[in-house]
Amino acid sequence: MRLTCMFSFILLFGAAGLVVFIHLQDPEEIVHQQTPGIKYNMGFQQPKKDCVSSNNQDRRLRKNTADGVAMVKQSNSLHLPESVPTKLQSTDRRPSSIMFAIKDQKKGEEINSIRLHKRRKRFIIKKSPILISMNSSILNLPTLKSEDRNNKWKSLYQIQRERKRIMRETCSKYKSNNRRIITPYHVSRIFVEDKYRVLYCEVPKAGCSNWKRVLMVLNGLASSTKDIQHNTVHYGNYLKRLDGFDHKGIYHRLNTYTKMLFIREPFEKLVSAFRDKFEHPNNYYHPVFGKAIISRYRVNATKEALRTGSGVKFKEFIQYLLDVHRPVGMDIHWDHVNRLCSPCLIDYDFVGKFESMEEDANFFLHLIGAPQNLTFPKFKDRHSNEERTTTKITQQYFAELSPSQRQQSYDFYYMDYLMFNYSKPFEDLY
Repeated sequence: MRLTCMFSFILLFGAAGLVVFIHLQDPEEIVHQQTPGIKYNMGFQQPKKDCVSSNNQDRRLRKNTADGVAMVKQSNSLHLPESVPTKLQSTDRRPSSIMFAIKDQKKGEEINSIRLHKRRKRFIIKKSPILISMNSSILNLPTLKSEDRNNKWKSLYQIQRERKRIMRETCSKYKSNNRRIITPYHVSRIFVEDKYRVLYCEVPKAGCSNWKRVLMVLNGLASSTKDIQHNTVHYGNYLKRLDGFDHKGIYHRLNTYTKMLFIREPFEKLVSAFRDKFEHPNNYYHPVFGKAIISRYRVNATKEALRTGSGVKFKEFIQYLLDVHRPVGMDIHWDHVNRLCSPCLIDYDFVGKFESMEEDANFFLHLIGAPQNLTFPKFKDRHSNEERTTTKITQQYFAELSPSQRQQSYDFYYMDYLMFNYSKPFEDLY
């Protein structure tokens, strides 16, 4: 008898749950996903308004969502209208009479229903991705003018075509891009110059400070690159980042602006970053990275070293870099270019190299029609009295490592070596 009652109770409970589930379903809240295209997890964020009643806000929400769903169903286009909210901020400000004293129960039930509906709708809209159709750049490398075809620009133009060919072939061989998915992370390192329609992906230790100076001059923020200090370049927030635009602005710029990046031999870039961050006083890298590295990899470390994080050795730094269980995360100064700029997702029009910086940079400025008096600056941005990191200096640092550590370091940057056609830095590498 007891077993029968228990079984009946379970059936009733399940049936009640099913009824509640069916009741809560709202067909107009389901936004169908369509392919092919980019799943772009970046919503159009509406500005927060202070004086908006909950009823008016709910009516707008119903109308905008219905319009958005209708447009998706009626068209094969993957562009959602800007009026469709994709990420809502809480602006729910209810009158005090509703908050503190609800006399009419019917009115209270209606308000609770609106709140529940808003909550469910907000959750579904927030989770729904924005789909943007994406192809490779409408631009390729800007076409050479007739007067340029018989001078030095012609050979540089061919070099660019070859660099892009190698990059694309590497991506085709090693990366699967059947569905090109771009997120805000992929464009977070890209700076925007709207006047000359340039997108620049920042690669630290590859001339990025001077490139930012050039972009500021192009944008009319300064008359000369020499007038712009280091802190103004990096902490002044004068340049816009691509992830600061809404999805329509990002899509437009990716497809119509000239996209460029400059890269550097990976080992040389790594040594340059180490010298800059760990061999000079630094109130961020020493306490954040230095202390963790010394604590993990130095035997019998002194209390002073553990307290300050100063004096990290290159071998200890490499141990940290190769450790899959790093005591502290990665940093953009020694991360892969492949991860910083996503060249297999974003079709860059121009690929420059630090090793031929002056020639490549001035060729790029010529192609975009920059003022003739603007050239790429040659001065060293930091520690100007210190020699630049060269191939010889890089080999001296890597000579401190074992052959196994050198090989693992090469494997770590293998895709950068392959994608940008750099030769092996040591003969014993395979």
